[in-house]
Amino acid sequence: MLKTLSTLEFGETGRVTEIRASRHELNCMGLRTGKKLKMITRQPIKGPVVVLIDEVEIAMGLDLAAQVTVNIE
Repeated sequence: MLKTLSTLEFGETGRVTEIRASRHELNCMGLRTGKKLKMITRQPIKGPVVVLIDEVEIAMGLDLAAQVTVNIE
C-alpha cells in the first residue's frame, strides 16, 4: 500500500518509492528511493516528522514529508 511519509502512523515501516521534492536536500539526509524507513513520530499541528533510516533519526517538515511516497511493508 502506498502512503505519503506525512501520513504514516507511529511504528509503520516501508520503502521510499518516489520523491517529488528537492532530491539533493533529502539525499544529504540519507533519504533516497529504495531506502527502508520507520516512522518514529509525527508532531501535531504541522510539527516535524521524525523517521529512522539506517539507525539515524531524520526530522523534516510536514510539507516536505508529504512529497515522499512510501510503500508500506
